[in-house]
Formats: sequence, C-alpha cells, structure tokens
Amino acid sequence: MAEQDAAEVPYQSLYRRFRPQRFDEVRGQDHVCLALRNAVRDGRVGHAYLMSGPRGTGKTSTARILAKALNCVAPQDGEPCGECASCVEIARGTSLDVHELDAASNNGVDAMRDLVARAALGTPGRWKVYIVDEVHMLSTAASNALLKTLEEPPGHVVFVLATTDPQKVLPTIRSRTQHLEFRLLGPDNLHALLQDVRSAAGLDVEDDRIDLAVRRGRGSARDALSALDQVAAGGVVDDDAAVIMELARSLGERDTGRALAAMAQASAAGRDPQRLAVELSDTVRQGFLSLVAPDLVTLLDSERAPVADLARQIGLAGVVRALEVLGEAQVGMRDAPDPRIHLEVALVRLTHPEADDSPAALLERIERLEHALATGAWTGPGHPGGEDAGPLAPAAAPPSPAPHATTPSAPTPSEPAPEAGGTVGARGDSGGSGTAAVSAASGAALARETLGAVRRRSRSGAEASPKSAEASPKAGATPTATSARTDEASAVPSRDDLVRRWGDGVLAGLPGRARARFRVGRFLSVEDGVAVYALPNETHRSYCEDVRLDVEEALRAAFGVPVGLRLVVDEEEDAAGAPPAASGGGSRRPVQPTVAVDTDDPDDDADLLDPAVLEAETEIAGAGPTPQERLLQAFPGAEEL
Repeated sequence: MAEQDAAEVPYQSLYRRFRPQRFDEVRGQDHVCLALRNAVRDGRVGHAYLMSGPRGTGKTSTARILAKALNCVAPQDGEPCGECASCVEIARGTSLDVHELDAASNNGVDAMRDLVARAALGTPGRWKVYIVDEVHMLSTAASNALLKTLEEPPGHVVFVLATTDPQKVLPTIRSRTQHLEFRLLGPDNLHALLQDVRSAAGLDVEDDRIDLAVRRGRGSARDALSALDQVAAGGVVDDDAAVIMELARSLGERDTGRALAAMAQASAAGRDPQRLAVELSDTVRQGFLSLVAPDLVTLLDSERAPVADLARQIGLAGVVRALEVLGEAQVGMRDAPDPRIHLEVALVRLTHPEADDSPAALLERIERLEHALATGAWTGPGHPGGEDAGPLAPAAAPPSPAPHATTPSAPTPSEPAPEAGGTVGARGDSGGSGTAAVSAASGAALARETLGAVRRRSRSGAEASPKSAEASPKAGATPTATSARTDEASAVPSRDDLVRRWGDGVLAGLPGRARARFRVGRFLSVEDGVAVYALPNETHRSYCEDVRLDVEEALRAAFGVPVGLRLVVDEEEDAAGAPPAASGGGSRRPVQPTVAVDTDDPDDDADLLDPAVLEAETEIAGAGPTPQERLLQAFPGAEEL
C-alpha cells in the first residue's frame, strides 16, 4: 500500500523538492539571513522589505521562511521549528497567513485595491505576510495605490516585495522598505549544493556532470538544479564550454580561420549566437579579472589556469578591447535579422586587427609593426611566410655562429642598397648568420598606411597617437651584446640609399603639409648617423623644421631603423642665386624629383588647402598661383568677395 501511495505522488523538480526551509539552509546569502533572523529573535521586524537580486538566488524562499518564523509556535533563535501546524501549512502553501501575489499578471489598480481592502482582515496566525513577486512590473497607478498602506500597514501585516530589477521600482516604494540585496552564488557554493542534492536524492551523476550543471547555473541555484535534474533524467545538456574555449584560444592566437570555423560548428549544432557572445564575454571577463584582481575570479579551480593563460597570451590591452568589441556586438545582435553576423564580424576584428579601423586597433598595429621591424620579426608581405604566416609572429631564433667565426662588419655607405621589394638585414650581435630578413618596402608601405590612418582619426577627434620616434644613437657609441636595437640603429642608410628611396616612395607617403615643404631639397650626406638635408633658404628650413618628426618617422618605417634628420641651408644655391625659372611660371625648380599630389585623397586636400601650407608653398616657390587663386581653383564656380 505504501508503494502504491509513493507511486501516485507526482514527481517534483529538484529545485522545488530541495527548497530551503530554514535561514541556515539558504546558500550564499548569509548577510540577508543574519539580519532577518536577528530581527525575528529580537522582535524588531520591519513592516516592509524589498528583496532584490538575480533570478534563482532565494528571494521568494527567504520570504516564506520569514513568514514561517513570524508565525512559528516555538521559534528557535529566530529560526522556525518546521514542525508546528503553521510551519507545515506554510511549507505546503495552504496557510491563510501568507498571501503571494504575482505582480507580473496582477499589475493593475484593481488588484492593488483588493489587496489593500483585505489587508485589515485578521488571520489565524499572529502575522499576516504579503509576498509580492516581480513588484517592478506594477503600473504606476497600482504602485501609487499601494503607497499609503505600504507606509502605514495594520499592526499585524508585513509586506515582502521581491524583484529582479530594483531600479524600476518607484523611489517612493523603495524609501518605505528595508532593501535586502541578494547575490549570485559562487561556483564553490553551487558545487557544494549540487553535491548535497545528489547525495540526498540518490542520483547517479558523475562529477563532470556536476561541473557542467554549475557552469549552466551561472550563479543561480534554480538554474543549476534544473540542469542537474535534466542530467539525472538521462538527457544531455548542451555544453558550450568547449566552443567557448575554442573561440577564446582563437583570440589568443589571432587565428581568424579558427574562430570562424568554431563559430560555424556551433551554428550548425543549433547554438544561439547571442548566448555564445554572452558566455564568451564572461570568459574574457574572467581572464581580465585574473590579470588585475585574481581574488575576484568566479571559476572552478580546474578552469582558472586555462583562462588565466589565455588572458596573459592576449594581454591586458587586448582583453579590454575584446570586452568592448563583444559588448558592442551584443548590443547590435538584439535587433539584427541574423545575430550570427555581428558575432562573426566581432571575431574578425579581434583576430585580425588590420580589418579594424578603430583607434585602439590602429595603435596596436603600429606598436606591433615597430616591435617587429626593430627585432627582425616581420612576417608580412614580402617575407617568405607571406601575409598568411600569422600577424607579426616572432621569427625563429637565429642559429648560433660557429666557433671562431668572423663577424661581418657593418655596411659602409658605399655598399649598394637593396632594390624595392628586397630585404634589409637586421643585424644582431650573433653576426651574419643571425640576420633576419625584413621586407623594407612592405614595412614602409604598412607604416605609411597605418600612420596616415591614425593621423586622419586624430584630426576627427579620436585619441590615438603613434609612439614618438626613438632617438638615434650617438656617434661613436659602442653597441653592447644585449642591445639589438643599438646595432640596428648603427646601420644607418647611406646617402645613396636615402636618395633612391626618397623619390620612389618616402616623399609620396608623407602627409600633405610635410610633402609640400620637403618636396624642394636634397640629401647632402650622412654624418655621425644623422642624414643632412639641404633646403634653399633659411625661411624654407624653418618651415620644414615644424614637420621634421613626421619625416623622421617615415624614414624609420622605410628603412627599419631610426634615421635622424638635420636640416641645413643649401650653401651652393645661396652662392649661385635662384635657379632659372621654367617657362610659363615662376616656380622654383626642385633639386629632387617632385611627386605629384594625389588630389583624390581628401586628407591631402585638407592639408593643401590649409592657409599655412599655401603660404609655405608660396614662400618656397617664389611665384605661381596665390593662395586665393588656388582656393578658387579648388572650388570651381566660387567667387572672391
């Protein structure tokens, strides 16, 4: 007969079956339970409480325990006995002393009026407790109807308001209550809770399934128990941990193909892109905390080390940028027809900074480029590895020279420079066998591209600026065995190298202002590691001094080593006088080949239409169109007033 009765009892889910019945059974909310238990014990119970916090953290259960403790016949140090008739009825949900109201479905004025009208009526117990769940869903009119009774209820009435969004509760209601905030449960608390439930219920569940339920719970006891219930029933709970770790590793290795492949597999398996974005953001956040505040990491011990290693691989700046990009993707995914596209674009931006034009991405590219060119680790276009070899991956360590090997001397100015598209050897202390191939032409092109992009962003108000060029080594300085940068700086290009590169690409890559001022001049020599550049007169030289750092940065990007620049007045031209003017114009004939201005570039137009640039060019040329004439030419149909 007992077996028949047991078979007729309907099955209860684990989170209902193991709902806490005493304050000391509530997990992770000791600060709330201690305050309520002491209030019941000392007879200092408030007339209204507001319990807020994430779902599944024990708000409604704690409200019921408070109702039991207030009406218990024999309370024990503020705890209900759980055996008297009142405790049993409240546990079953049949007590007349406890009234629960779902404000989500009873959010109108009529429901509140009915509640207020019944509040004065007596009940069998000493206290009448109203539990209003999701109180933030009440309409403004309903909230106002509750205000007076909530402020001065009958002496035997206690209100307990529960909500997951306290910011939406009217301030007038919050001010009339004692606010108790519930917190998410840590992984250790959840793990201990599920192990206790497994033992009490006699479930045959492996430890790895317990860990899976803890991850699915994400700090919510109800969600974790529901996941454990599903696992115990023999079903399989989708575990996104493997996909999330694969995506996180792709961020650390900057492998775009790997990230998109993992995303495609997850989509084929039916996983929600928005949920993947949230969990990936949480994993990256845990990595961020492991770098700045390890004590705040809320992961199981087995998961801490892999996440911390990934965070160190990405770097603090990369982790912060990943959080920002993933956050923007989550906002865009809310109303997108295909949320997967937003997440894929975010992954591409994070794994391939060249596809991102944000100031943070451009600054990261410049820093990586400077480091690669300085250490000889460039693997971009022109390198044997090509663009697909990885984003500036460190080059393999050069082999050690054989004993008694002769270290080749530094190149002299008479040595020919490599042709465009060739490589420039970054010499280290290990000699010629340790020379790393660096594509100077490709490096210069990328440097010009990124430098120009950063300047354009800076003009529009973005706070991004490349690092200033490093100072050139002093003449006569002796390189040490531990400073590869000093050795590279000593290999300053010769005058012939400078002349060859100047006309072919360096001048063309300068910003408009610098290009306009440096287009007339010539390289005289290289003295003590500093290139000497001659200009027609002192006025011209003073104009060029203002943009000298831009030219030094371009030379550094082109040759892979810092190149200092000293501006002087061309004594030969001063002695000979001005050169003859070309027929049909009075502009001065440049010593170096001029480079045509690309009028299709809007940034160049902005520079060339700058009055300071126009005045400088007029001063340089000595004749030709005036600034006013050039403005009229730039805007056809305009009239000068």
